[in-house]
This record gives sequence, structure tokens and C-alpha cells, in this order.
Amino acid sequence: MICAARQLLPLVLLCSLLAGVGNAADENTLSLNDQEYFAKPGLDVMVFSDFYPEGHQGGVTIVQNGVRVAANGDVRLEPTPGQWQPIPKLDGREVDDVNQVITASLSYPDASRDRKGFNPIVYPDLEFSYKVRVRPDGDSFRIVVDLDKPLPSEWVGRVGFNLELFPGEYFGKSYYMDGQAGTFPRQLNGPMYIDANGLSQCQALAKGRRLSLAPETEALQMTIEALGEAMLELLDGRAQHNNGWFIVRSVLPGDTTAGALEWKVTPNAVDGWRYTPVIHLSQVGYHPTQEKVAVIELDKRDKTFKDIVLYRVDASGGRREVRKSKPADWGEFLRFHYLKFDLSDVRESGVYLIAYGDQESNVFRISTDVYSRHVWQSTLEYFLPVQMCHIRVEDRYRVWHGLCHIDDALMAPINHNHFDGYAQGASTLTKYDPLQPVPGLNVGGWHDAGDYDLRIESQIGTVRILSQIYEAFEVDYDATTIDQQRHLVKMHQPDGVPDVLQQIEHGVLTVLGGYKSLGRLYRGIICPTIPQYVLLGDGSTMTDNKVYDAALAPDEAKGDRSGKRDDRLVFTEENPSRELEVAAGLAAAARALKDYRPALAVECIETAEAIYEADKDAGGRRLAGAKIQALTELFLTTGEQQYKTALVAMQPDIVRTIGNCGWVLGRAIDKIDDPAFSSAVRDAVARLRQQIEQQGAETPFGVPYRPNIWGAGWGIQSFGVPQYFLHQGWPDIFDDKYLLNALNFVLGCHPGPNTASFVSGVGAQSLTVAYGVNRADWSYIPGGVGSGTALIRPDLPELKEWPFFWQQTEYVMGGGGTDFMFLALAADHLLNSK
Repeated sequence: MICAARQLLPLVLLCSLLAGVGNAADENTLSLNDQEYFAKPGLDVMVFSDFYPEGHQGGVTIVQNGVRVAANGDVRLEPTPGQWQPIPKLDGREVDDVNQVITASLSYPDASRDRKGFNPIVYPDLEFSYKVRVRPDGDSFRIVVDLDKPLPSEWVGRVGFNLELFPGEYFGKSYYMDGQAGTFPRQLNGPMYIDANGLSQCQALAKGRRLSLAPETEALQMTIEALGEAMLELLDGRAQHNNGWFIVRSVLPGDTTAGALEWKVTPNAVDGWRYTPVIHLSQVGYHPTQEKVAVIELDKRDKTFKDIVLYRVDASGGRREVRKSKPADWGEFLRFHYLKFDLSDVRESGVYLIAYGDQESNVFRISTDVYSRHVWQSTLEYFLPVQMCHIRVEDRYRVWHGLCHIDDALMAPINHNHFDGYAQGASTLTKYDPLQPVPGLNVGGWHDAGDYDLRIESQIGTVRILSQIYEAFEVDYDATTIDQQRHLVKMHQPDGVPDVLQQIEHGVLTVLGGYKSLGRLYRGIICPTIPQYVLLGDGSTMTDNKVYDAALAPDEAKGDRSGKRDDRLVFTEENPSRELEVAAGLAAAARALKDYRPALAVECIETAEAIYEADKDAGGRRLAGAKIQALTELFLTTGEQQYKTALVAMQPDIVRTIGNCGWVLGRAIDKIDDPAFSSAVRDAVARLRQQIEQQGAETPFGVPYRPNIWGAGWGIQSFGVPQYFLHQGWPDIFDDKYLLNALNFVLGCHPGPNTASFVSGVGAQSLTVAYGVNRADWSYIPGGVGSGTALIRPDLPELKEWPFFWQQTEYVMGGGGTDFMFLALAADHLLNSK
């Protein structure tokens, strides 16, 4: 990716020094940095450092005064493309340090996207290659598009270069196009028209040659000029897609290749701009006895560190200084410099805040009951009930959603590549024919995310963690009425039964229902069409709740059947690893349900044993981790010698995969009376601790954290939960440090300017605009856990207030919510047991 020109750099620098110019360039000059993007104080220009266009991430990207304001600068086939429109293939990227140019080579179509389970994209009969070149030009930069050959005549006027503007920064701001003024609207406004493809479109906001953005706002002011014959259009990308951005577009000419398009872009970099210091800490607070470390995030150029002050807020008003000191210098991570402030020895209960210079944190508590109320309860009271499928969910005056998907489900077509990871092979793997109704699937389960599907791994993952919660902490909290017979949930109305047990039952019902009807586990249940998949609103409106009957006309209905084929599809697969995961979850559920639903508990363990028996010889070393998990849960539930013997026989695999399976053995190790086995596992656990210590030291946040496109919140939680069981099994090797650090990370101690807790409605500041079923309302579901701070590669952490970023704020089952519940309950239990 780096051209040979980099080899000439020492000579160039030497010449510059001899000329008295200085190293590479004045820091206020836009130039390439060591992360291979253009930078100066207040402006960064990335050129295909990222490539995730369906997530509005990649292409030419502008970070202005610390905020990503524009992205996805690239050649597109539509004026306002969405998630399933054609995108190009990135063939290469060249960085020329000497000439200060980044060149990206791309082509249409991207055949690599035609693969199993990938979101289907239909490419037109068009093949062409092109390059996007970006270079600095004083305080500006230039974007040039070169085509390898002229566009076919029928595509002239249809292919263009798009640059997307993030709406959240521009709502209510003004613009000028060649002197014509306007204001960016918060919602899509007409006039509308029908284009040549029969699609409804919004008329351009403006057309011209020179666009001035937000001239009234110093930090956002920017001009875009079309050079040569090109014209600019300012478009509202929400005509087809609620999650669209504003778009600046120029169509490409049909008779030019080299320099087919050229823009000059001039973002205003605020004079003397520096990143504002950010104080990261738990938005909930801390137990008096736990380690309490605040992390201060600075501009890398800040070398003079200020004092940090801890205040206690008095009940009568005002504040009292508790401590003032210099924070410890931690070092650099991503694009920032970090300091740390340890207040672990502060144990007096009360409300506190931290000040660094003129920046102050939100208030936080120190108290022995800090995790006892208003923390994990929101997940149980709100998020889990709202996500429940095949049921009506009421909350006082509100109905979250009506009775939904009672027509589940039709057997998926064979040889069918669906979307969102679903595909059906050459057989249904069941007795059912394609599109034949499958009974027993219209009960239980939770909508996996904002798109209403039910994935087997998320269903059983939620069942398992809830079972572990009930088993470890005996949670008898009751705030919800759940009536399976009436298909009705009433939130904030107790019914005398622990909510955790009722939620476990609800998850088990979908897993066992599918197993009994299909004779195997389902892969998942998902809607048949994209318009249903992108539904924003009440899930009960996705289908007509009547089972499809091919003998009826499309608009005909008789009783509980109709000719409208809107029913969700059920997919199957041969996946021993996932099946063993289900066996482990069902075995855990059997222990939790044995007193509440004894018959259901028996069915759980019988099914778990049947699945294990069918898959125990599959896969070899590749499935070792899944087998170990299933064996341990089966042994804990049944106590049978055969499972213990099989576990001991897998000692080499256990040692090899200790990072995956060590935690589950933490609950069983004292029940396995084999000294050699216990010693080997203990040694592996000790090595695991050393590895975690090393990885945790790589970031100022005290957890193994290697940011990527998607937020790390779910991964940090799934790392934190096993720490409890490792501590239970080997307390002299594993303490509670990393469990608590993982909890703090999710509750606000994470990188970037947004210090919110990832748990909606939990903490002094939290995600209150998130990617849930109510995202169209710019709202949230209390207790849902967003994916969290994402990485705009190579080094910009980002958590925007925007309801349509699945990679930053999406709620899901099996990874968010219930893992957080466990961490908070574990912290409360461990810290109050000392």
C-alpha cells in the first residue's frame, strides 16, 4: 500500500532541512502524517483508510476540528445510494510521500460481495475502473477522479462522485450555493418526483459551482468548488433511506478520462485549534472499596499537564475540594495522549465530580449500594420485555408493540442466498418443503436487534447468561407480568414470579419449539423482503399475523390463514459448533428452571443431551471449545460420570483453548477430583492471566481493547463476564480487576469525546439516541446496550448522536444487555462480600 517513493523520504527531508524549511512541513500545513492521511491542526483528510461504505464509513473522509463531518467520497452509480446499492471494489491504495498524493484504485462491480449470506447487491451490466487522487493545495485539498476509459453513453449523467455530509452536524445550519441561501432541514421535505427508475426522489436542495457550508459556524465552515465543467448538486439522501445523509454530487462526463472530475475543498481549521480535554470515568460511580481511576484524554501536542481536582458535592449545595494533584502520565493511544488519576483511597460515600483545567466530569457516586439500584434493573424491566416476540408488550399508557409474528414461519426456499447472514442450501434439512408453513415457531424468543429476526445463537446466548445470573446471584426481582397463555406482557406490574425465570422460559420456548417441529435447530427466523427488514416501528405491522396459504388469492383471507406471503422464513443449517452451543445453553437453563418449570427443565436437559450425542464426534480440534462448554454444562446439570470423564480426556484441548473455555471450567474444577487434570488447567489459567495483563496494559482503560470498525462494547462485556468465573475457580490467580474494568468501560470509561455510558438510561450520561426498534423517533430503550465507540480508521474513536449507526449504537440480544446485567450484579456481589 506504500509506494517506493517512501524510500526517497530521508533525502527529501535532508534537502528541506538544508533549505531551512524544517521537518517535512510546518505543522500548520496540510501534509501526510505517519498514519498515512493528510493532517494539520483542526483538519484531517483520510483517503480510503476505511472501506465500509454501507455504514457511511470510508472513501474520502473529512475530520474538521476533531469531528468527522463528511465521508464516503467516492464514485457511485446513484445520486443517493443506500445499504443495498452497488458499491465499488477497492483494488489498491498508493501513498506517495514525495509528491504528497494518495491514490485509490477502484472498480465496478465488486464480485466478492456475491457470497453466501451476504447482503445481496444487484449490479448492473457495467464494468469500469477509476482512480481517486487527493492532494493538499494550501489550506485546501483537491479531489481528482480519473477514468480508465470513457463511460458508456447510456451511463453518462448517471455516474457521479458523491461526498456525504453527516446530517447531525448540519441540521439547522445554513448553506450558500453560488449565492443562493438555504438551511439544512431536520426532516426530509419535498417537493418530490418520480425518477426514470420509478423511485420517489427529492428535488435537489441546490445546484451550482461553489457550495459554502455553515458559514456562520467557525468549526464547520467549508467550501466545495467544482472545477472545469462540473456542476455541484446538494441532495437530501433520505428520500429512499431514513438513515441517509446529505450528499454533494457531481456527475462524471462521458468524453473525458484523465481528470474527469476535480473538486477543490476548503474546510476551515480553527486557528490554534486543540482537542478539548475529556475526563473518562464510570457514569454510574464506584463502590468505596474498588479501584477508581479516571482517564484524561488530551491532544497529543499538550505537554504541560494541569492539576486535577476531585470535589465532593455537598448536600446543602456547593462543593468541597477533596484532592488536588498532578495526574500520572500514561502515554499515547490512538490519536490522543492520556493521563490517569487514581482516587481508589477515597471511600467516603457521596456525590463527586472531577475537574481538569476548565473541564468538569459529570457527577458520580461513591457508595456501597452503587450497583444495587437503577443499574442492571433497566435491562430486566425494559429492554428484555420490549424485545420479546410473539407477544403484546404494554407499559402503563404505552404499547411498545402489538402481538407480532403469530404466522411464523415458512420453510426457507432452497439454494437461496438471503440477507443479513442467512442462506439456505440445497435441502431444507427437514421434512418440510420450501415455503411450507412450519408449526410451533410462533412462541417465545426475542427480536435479535432493530430488524426483528431471531438468531439461534442470540436466543440461546441470552438464555444461558440469564440462567447463570439466576444461578450465581439468585435474582428474584419481579417488576413484570408475563402471561404466555394470553400472549401479553405488562411492564411495571409484578406477577409474583421472578422476571429472570420468566425470561429464561421465553427463550427456551423458541429453541425447543423449533427443535420439536423441525427435528433439528433452526438457524434463524427472518422476514422475506428488504422492505420488511428495514421496518421502523411496531413489529406487529410486519406481517398480517395469518399463516400463508398458497391456495388463497393474495388479498384473500380465511380465518387464521391468508394468501399474502409476508410470513417470516425459517432457515436451517448443519453447524455442529452452534448446535453444541445450544446444548450448553439448554443444560444451563435446566438448572435454573428445575423448580419453576420442572417439565420444561427435563425437556431442556433431554434435548441438550440428544444434541451433544449427535455432535460429539464432529469437527475434531476445530470444535473442541464448543464441546468443552457443552460437556461442562451437562456435567454441572446431571453430575454424570461420563461427562466428567470426557472432560478430563480433553485436557490437551482445554489447555490449548483456555481463553475460550477456562471460565466455564471455573464452576466445575472443584468437582473434578483429578490432580493431574486440575494442575494442568491451573497452569493454563495462570498463563491466561499473564496474557490478559499484557493486553490490558496496552490501553489506558485497563482492558484488552483493539478498536475496529464496530464498537467494542459487546466484546468488552463478553470479556468481562468470564472474569467472574475465573475468579470463582482460581481466586488466587484472578481477582475482580478486569471484571470491574470491563464494567467501567461500558459505563463510560472509553475513548473519544462522547463519555456516555453505552447502557441507555443508566448513569449520569448515557446513550439516549440509539439503534433500536424505536430509532426512527430518535429515542432509546432503557437497559439496551449499544455497540459503543467505533473506530474511524486508522485512529479516530467515534460515538455520534445518530440513531442509524448500527456499528456504534445498535442493541442486540446475546451480546448486549444481559452481559451487562451479569457484570453489574457480579460487581455488587463481589464488592459487598469482601
